[in-house]
Amino acid sequence: MLYQFVRPMLFKADAETAHNLSITALKFAPIPPRDSKSDVLAQSFAGLRFPNPVGLAPGYDKNAEVPVEILRLGFGFTEVGTLTPLPQEGNAKPRLFRLVEDKAVINRMGFNNAGQAAAISRLRNLPDNALIGPLGINIGANKDSADRIADYVIGVRNMEPLADYLTVNISSPNTPGLRALQDKAALDDLLAQVMAARMQNTPVFLKVAPDLQPADIDDIVAVAMAHGIAALIISNTTITRPPLASLYAGETGGLSGAPLRDMAQQRLVDFRKASGGQIGLIGVGGIASAHDAYARIRAGANLVQIYSALVYQGPGLARKINKQLQQLLRADGFVNVSDAVGVDG
Repeated sequence: MLYQFVRPMLFKADAETAHNLSITALKFAPIPPRDSKSDVLAQSFAGLRFPNPVGLAPGYDKNAEVPVEILRLGFGFTEVGTLTPLPQEGNAKPRLFRLVEDKAVINRMGFNNAGQAAAISRLRNLPDNALIGPLGINIGANKDSADRIADYVIGVRNMEPLADYLTVNISSPNTPGLRALQDKAALDDLLAQVMAARMQNTPVFLKVAPDLQPADIDDIVAVAMAHGIAALIISNTTITRPPLASLYAGETGGLSGAPLRDMAQQRLVDFRKASGGQIGLIGVGGIASAHDAYARIRAGANLVQIYSALVYQGPGLARKINKQLQQLLRADGFVNVSDAVGVDG
C-alpha cells in the first residue's frame, strides 16, 4: 500500500533515476522478516532448494548491490547482472522508458555495469548465511570485445565461485550481434566452452529471446540438452511491437511488461513441446500476478521471474504472488508447486 503513495513521486523522475533511487532505498529501508516457509511453494530444482518459485529477473540489481534485501522482500531467488568482464557505460541516455498506459517498459541499456571485479568484491563481503535463497549471476559479453565467447568463459571463471547458478545471456537486443550466438553452430561452440570452464559443476541456465522461429527453438533445445544446460529462461525482451498506446511506443530497445505476456507464454509452451519436458524451464516476461505465474507453471515452468511489474506494483509484489499462488495450488488439489509443472501440456 505504501508504494501507491510513493509511486507518483518516483514517476516524476525519469525511469533510470527512479531505478537508482530504489536501489538506494532498499539499502536503508527496514524490511520486515520474510513470510514463514511454505511446504506448498518450496521445491528442489537444478540441484538447488528454492523456498518459493518467484524470482527477481536480472536487470534490476545489475551490480549485485542488494541481493540480500531482495530475498528478504519475499523472493525465492534473485539473479544479479548482467555482468561483463570489464566495466562499461552502456548505451547513451535516455535508455529506459516507462510505457504507463501499456504497463510496459522499453530499455536499451546495453549491459551497463561496473564489471565483474566490483561485484565479486561485494559478494565476497556478504555476511555468512545472509542469502536465504539461491543467487543467480547473469553473465554477458562486453560490447567491444574481440572474442565474445571468451568473455563468457571469463565470466564463468570469475563468477562461478560466488553463484548458486550461472545464466548465459545471449538474448539481449541491445548489444549489436549478441543474439547471433543463438544460431546453432555458434551456440554449440559457446556452450561447449562455457561448460568446460566450470570448476564446481555449478548449474548453468541459458536465457533466450522470444523472437524465434520454430526451427530456432528446436536447435536451441537440442544444443542445450547436448551440453547439459540445466534450464532455459524464456524469455528476454522482444524487439517486436504489438499495438501500444504510450508516447514512448516508438523507442528502440527491448519491450517488457504486459504486452510481452502472451508472447512469452506461447514461447514457453513451444519450448516445452520441443523439449518434451526433458529440460528445466523458467518463465519470465509479462508476469504481473499469481494467475500469470500459475499459468506459466502449468505450461511447464519450474520457476518464474518478474521485474517490469514491480515498476507499477511495487516491492510487495513477490509476497502477494506467493500468497495467492498457494491458494490457487490448493484449490486445484496440488500438494506442492512442482506437481503443477506442465499439467496443461
